[in-house]
Amino acid sequence: RDKEPRFCLIWRRKSSITAAQMKLFVSEGNPHCIKVLAVLELTGVKCDIENVNHEEKVVPFLSRPVLPVLLLPSGQHLFSSNAICQYFFEIGGKAPADASTQWLEWEATELQPILGHALQMLVLQGKSAEAAKALEDPMNFLEQNLSKRTSSFLTSDTVAVEDIVLWAALFPLYLEPTELTSVFTWFERVGALPACQSAAQRVLQGRGQAALKGFLQKQPVITLRRDTPPCNQTGAEEAEHLMTEEELQSAARTWSLGLTDFQTQPERQHPILPQEGKRNVLVTSALPYVNNVPHLGNIIGCVLSADVFARYGRLRGWNLLFICGTDEYGTATENKAREEGLTPQEICNKYHAIHSSIYKWFQIDFDFFGRTTTPRQTEIAQDIFWRLHDRGFLIEDTVEQLRCENCQCFLADRFVEGMCPHCQYPEARGDQCDKCGRLINAVELKAPQCKVCGLTPVVRSSKHLFLDLPKLEPDLEQWLDRSLSTGDWTTNARHITRSWLRDGLKPRCITRDLQWGTPVPHPDFSSKVFYVWFDAPIGYLSITANYTDQWEKWWKNPQQVELYNFMAKDNVPFHSVVFPCSLLGAQDNYTLVNNLVATEYLNYEDTKFSKSRGVGVFGDMAQDTGIPSDVWRFYLLYLRPEGQDSAFSWADMALKNNSELLNNLGNFINRAGMFVSKFFGGCVPEMELQAEDKRLLAQVGWELRQYIQLLDKVRIREALKCILNISRHGNQYIQVNEPWKNIKGGAPERQRAGTVTGVSVNVACLLSAMLEPYMPTVSQTIREQLRAPESCAHAMLRGEGIFVRSLPSGHRIGTVSPLFQKLETDQIEALRKRFGGQQPKTEKPQDVASTKACVPEAPAARAVGADPEKAKQLEAAVAEQGEKVRTLKAQKAEKPVVIAEVSKLLELKKQLALAEGRDPEPATQKGKRK
Repeated sequence: RDKEPRFCLIWRRKSSITAAQMKLFVSEGNPHCIKVLAVLELTGVKCDIENVNHEEKVVPFLSRPVLPVLLLPSGQHLFSSNAICQYFFEIGGKAPADASTQWLEWEATELQPILGHALQMLVLQGKSAEAAKALEDPMNFLEQNLSKRTSSFLTSDTVAVEDIVLWAALFPLYLEPTELTSVFTWFERVGALPACQSAAQRVLQGRGQAALKGFLQKQPVITLRRDTPPCNQTGAEEAEHLMTEEELQSAARTWSLGLTDFQTQPERQHPILPQEGKRNVLVTSALPYVNNVPHLGNIIGCVLSADVFARYGRLRGWNLLFICGTDEYGTATENKAREEGLTPQEICNKYHAIHSSIYKWFQIDFDFFGRTTTPRQTEIAQDIFWRLHDRGFLIEDTVEQLRCENCQCFLADRFVEGMCPHCQYPEARGDQCDKCGRLINAVELKAPQCKVCGLTPVVRSSKHLFLDLPKLEPDLEQWLDRSLSTGDWTTNARHITRSWLRDGLKPRCITRDLQWGTPVPHPDFSSKVFYVWFDAPIGYLSITANYTDQWEKWWKNPQQVELYNFMAKDNVPFHSVVFPCSLLGAQDNYTLVNNLVATEYLNYEDTKFSKSRGVGVFGDMAQDTGIPSDVWRFYLLYLRPEGQDSAFSWADMALKNNSELLNNLGNFINRAGMFVSKFFGGCVPEMELQAEDKRLLAQVGWELRQYIQLLDKVRIREALKCILNISRHGNQYIQVNEPWKNIKGGAPERQRAGTVTGVSVNVACLLSAMLEPYMPTVSQTIREQLRAPESCAHAMLRGEGIFVRSLPSGHRIGTVSPLFQKLETDQIEALRKRFGGQQPKTEKPQDVASTKACVPEAPAARAVGADPEKAKQLEAAVAEQGEKVRTLKAQKAEKPVVIAEVSKLLELKKQLALAEGRDPEPATQKGKRK
């Protein structure tokens, strides 16, 4: 928990905060509370303190109890104990130095995990020897640093926040005089402060370590050796991997190999086709709708995630093809064309170019980016259709559909919105409810509304063709059992797919009464087009066919090709059920997905992205912020919603840029290169490895192997943390060995400085290779600055991962310069305001434009019994109440509260319907499930 101080940037508002407005929640027996109480008394900040049970949930949006917690007047919470301490020092007028931040980071990321393990061993199991053994490395590190200083405390002659935090962390161990004399002297000096004594007494109540027992028993069991690194976990759940002597020697042997036996990765030759004896990987990213500009959530959900994996696969030497393109058919495109006064094809051309430009700026390295409005799409889709038809997998049926008489068209499922008949969610779509996940026939929605003009549609009958999913279900089950057991499907993809099968498959409509789409070739349905969820996934095939005439070597070759699909979770059922059934039914040896990788949703701050309200960052806006695309890539991948929804935050983006990129990663790489330039004339010095150097090589090699294991399993966010762990190890290694001091000493000291510098610059070279999938420009810049061999990235990411000396002694590097720039508070605040949107208006801009395009006069003004003035007032009330409901849901408010507000919204909508002269409750229509 102490690794997540993202709320610390609220410090900028300190001038408006008074003591009476804050409340600190603490609990007895919780060692994390000692530090915040000590700092509170030491700084003299006034704040209400409330004792609560350590099992009480103070922060409503966290999944488990967390203490201590500081409630700010804004209603926001600080729940990192280190962040709270920093905050108290800041508003107490004692700004932390850069060294303070480094010590707090070390305490949170290095010491706390080991300390948590040691306390459990000591207090719960009575294993004092094992606890002492676990603490040897961090205590030795602390002793080394303190013994080299002439100041009384960690960074100065006056006590600072880092002294209190580290003292409080170690206090429950009750340190006694040992050979660590510097640590003990410092520990006694800090502990003598009245503020520290008072805090310890309040938390432990004079009962010593026994007071911690209740708290520790409720914590997860902490193990120091990680079989797989929990890179998404935080605080005490993450622990250091302790190296064995065998690992140290193995790392040194591998290091000595160098790059002599490795060749440069060959350039890509197009067209890329499957090859015998190679791992042939086909990567697809969900085809983005052409009718809008993608926002950050769209980008991380499909194309950026797929790009990282594709870049990684190429570095691994896989024979890989990465294709994507715009999905251009359907009602959404027709409506967008009507809004902008263009033809559907003109809209497709316009937005295809916009999408291409955005992805190019984000450095998405497609092998081919195509589109679905092509002759090959028609040819392949119609071929699959006839094969399904001839094999008896299509059936005819008459269905009831919603038609908007105002817009004079049948409404596509996504252009109808109403209340879910199952869970009463008020914003369910006409095909699926985003809240409960149930499939919906649009006519089943309660109080449906046309999303184009806002009026209530009517039900009309129409004859359509259906894909007979129940008939294909046995084949689907057999294939799914095989794919799920052998492939890497994300947990949400597995659950969503199984939920469809659990409920039993129903025939799925594959035709629509539209003009813009792939025409149905059957003479009885010549006025219809294919439904987008039958047609769009076939775009993967047709786009590949536009890339190469030999497309069937990829798409009709399941024995040789591994297929990875990347998408957001709402696309899962169509890729795991509907599309596979279409290909299975076609019986033409099609390649089916082996690995279905789905993300959860990315939100914007505390709400949803909304182009119409100006809320959130969209792809065409990111480049105007002045923030490099690599930084955008890094942050989006850092918070990639792999296991649960996540939220973009400007404050958090600044924090991650300034701490992880600037102070951690960039600081290490720049220091390593600068030492070579400044101390050794730009040439890598001779290196004579000692035990400490071998330990770093082993730690770095272990993180590299974890990185490969994670990315092989498409755990993109977690693998990124391995890169940051390596640079953290490197910074600590430099800090302890102090080459800037040793270079001024005699021959042994200068030799030591050379070894540390040479090892560090080689670690920097490895980081350039590991960064390439995530930050390609930064990766290339590092290699250029170091003049690294072209083969280094390909060589070190082969097999299980090997960390070799890629920059030998005598290698001359280039000019070294900083990689990252600090994001300033005023810059971030300006961006937050710019993309924060506007208050909802009584009419949505897109609704107004659509209505004007459909009819010359608003229907409510013509309706019998209508009251235009009252309708206008009610429309504003509906908009305001709708925004209130959305806010409550975004804040994950209690269910009864949300239901009550939804009821108010529905009542207002009924009153609005009456004022507009409409029937507030149209008769319920029963339709056939599609």
